[in-house]
Amino acid sequence: MKIRLQKFLASVGVASRRASEKIIQDGRVQVNGRIVRELGVKIDPDVDEIKVDGKACRKEPRHIYILINKPIGVVTTVKDPFGRPTVLDLIKGLKERVYPVGRLDMDTEGLLILTNDGEVTYRLTHPKHEVEKTYLAHVRGMVGRQQILMLETGVKLEDGLTAPAKVRIVKYDGDSTVLEIKIHEGKKRQVRRMCSAVGNPVIYLKRTHIGTLSLKNLKPGQWRFMTAKEIEYIKNL
Repeated sequence: MKIRLQKFLASVGVASRRASEKIIQDGRVQVNGRIVRELGVKIDPDVDEIKVDGKACRKEPRHIYILINKPIGVVTTVKDPFGRPTVLDLIKGLKERVYPVGRLDMDTEGLLILTNDGEVTYRLTHPKHEVEKTYLAHVRGMVGRQQILMLETGVKLEDGLTAPAKVRIVKYDGDSTVLEIKIHEGKKRQVRRMCSAVGNPVIYLKRTHIGTLSLKNLKPGQWRFMTAKEIEYIKNL
């Protein structure tokens, strides 16, 4: 879509619109290599090359932040070579490209963030930031104090000892147990492997929180844009 040159300059932070008009009139702006002094010129930011004082001005992509409740059976990838449904198949009508932050395995339901903000992705996934993730795990067997202690102090897996977790029993359900498990690592299928290691394999797993972000009323397959308060929170992690 074409817009006036001075409006574009203002939108990318060169100067105010009025100051941008003077910059144009002073012959400091080039469009596709040609100096432009007229104020009525329209440009296409996605096609035309704009330079001010010889320095290129580029349109910054709009940052998108989405919360989605990933259903069971959907893979957390942009494309799947086996033709399975991906989380991006659930996002309809979005022009910008977004990417999943971290992963949930195909058999796990729950909260996932999609964004095109690389800095936020780094903050949420790098181990040094230790962002806490909360899961509800329905496991086989009656979990006792010994298993809780093992999960809380660290479980030895093939790829190393897990960091201490926070675990509480939500309820017993016949010969099974529902646990709330909080971890800040991101090992592959970590919660499932931890539970299996202590003798209580997972029947059903759902991620409910990433830090203070929660699913709230999102049903499996539903998504929404994050609020300004939520975006501020993840940017300040």
